[in-house]
Amino acid sequence: MTDSIQNIQTANDIAPHAAAPAWKIEARALARLAGPIVITQLAQMGVGTIDVLMLGAYSKDALAASALALSLYWAMWLLGMGPAVAVAPMIAHTLGEKRFAAPSVRASVRMALWAILLMSPPMMLLLYFTGDILLLLGEPARLCADASTFMHVLMFGLPFTLAFNVLRGYTNALSHPRAALIVMMLTVIVNATLGYALIFGHFGAPRMGLLGAGWASALSFAFSFFALLVAIFITPSLASYRIFHRFTRPAWPKLAEVVRLGLPIGMTMIFEAMFFNSGTLIMGYFGTASVAAHQVALNAVALAFMVPLGVATAATVRVGLAAGAKDMPRVRLAGITASALGQLFMILTGLAFAIFPRQIVGFYIDAHDPANADVIEHAVVFLRLGAAFQFFDALQVTLSLSLRGLKDAHAPMWINGVSYWVVGFPAALLFVFVFGFEGVGVWMAFILGLFCCASAMAFRFAWMSGMIGSRTL
Repeated sequence: MTDSIQNIQTANDIAPHAAAPAWKIEARALARLAGPIVITQLAQMGVGTIDVLMLGAYSKDALAASALALSLYWAMWLLGMGPAVAVAPMIAHTLGEKRFAAPSVRASVRMALWAILLMSPPMMLLLYFTGDILLLLGEPARLCADASTFMHVLMFGLPFTLAFNVLRGYTNALSHPRAALIVMMLTVIVNATLGYALIFGHFGAPRMGLLGAGWASALSFAFSFFALLVAIFITPSLASYRIFHRFTRPAWPKLAEVVRLGLPIGMTMIFEAMFFNSGTLIMGYFGTASVAAHQVALNAVALAFMVPLGVATAATVRVGLAAGAKDMPRVRLAGITASALGQLFMILTGLAFAIFPRQIVGFYIDAHDPANADVIEHAVVFLRLGAAFQFFDALQVTLSLSLRGLKDAHAPMWINGVSYWVVGFPAALLFVFVFGFEGVGVWMAFILGLFCCASAMAFRFAWMSGMIGSRTL
């Protein structure tokens, strides 16, 4: 039933190209898988960017309230994403083993969706009290009330966006990333159309402002899930696994594995995201210009980061397939090739940030307006520092997700926690408030935290893949 798929995904995909060097073959396989993943991730960023632009055009108060609400929403999203992304390495291992693939793949997807169904109600309950939580944090009462109204609608989209990522992991693991890409491109269109209609009252819809933004996002999340579900059902190689067959039947070992892998993966992402968010909060002490410059530089770096992140996501599948086949040399090849591709791209973008920072900043703000001069000067410095950590950022993400392909989730969680919160965050406080480096100190701490993380991930992957020691799968 699935032989043709497995022949593409397993060690057999090397045989037809035996005359070519192994690293070239692996690089081609990674690039084919990573390309659509990168575009999908950029499209996901596009959904959030469209919301920000529309709410910013509607009113600055609506934008501020949504930002406060989303700070809590994305924390829950990151936690739920752990089980959602755990499905890809689980399926990759199964396909690498090539034994009883369909039942195991089906159970992995089913239990990942179960995990989302079990986690969503308590997370949504917490989000229901967004207004009260923000009041306790000292935020203005009016913004808290607006954020609460926004969240009371947006929270219903949470289980759909998490379930979409379960299905996306399934399609990626079966080397069909274009299905999620097409769906996400359509989702951008749906979100933009609904937002335009419901926020501003176009196409005969009521003018709902912030509440309309919540409805637009929640409905677009639901659309993405159901659209990807349809894509799976109409694609024979994806439909053949019948992932909803006997959906109510438990597979307790698989559920335990989803939780065992997923929770530390979620915490790993939270450690990293909150570290960079803390930098934004620290920037607030130095005025609007520093915050605006920081956001410009961080957005440019984040866009470049999507490429190594896509390569790293593909590496999870490639490493998982090799690990399932107990092929340690191919595990090493997949991880090293992914790291090299990610670092090569980041070296190129780092050079662009270092040589053309003023031109890049000009894409975000008017460089000819004298009122923006202080923002531009800060952003130029931050971008040049960003160029310095690009190399380490690519290395840590490709190796972290390669380790995920080995089902190694706990060690990366601790590496992130220590690198960012035991080393990076205290360093930021020291550089900023003791040495007086202000905003530059935040970016210096980013570099230090990423350097520590990349170094530890490199050692961990070398040990797990048998490059040092004598470890076997």
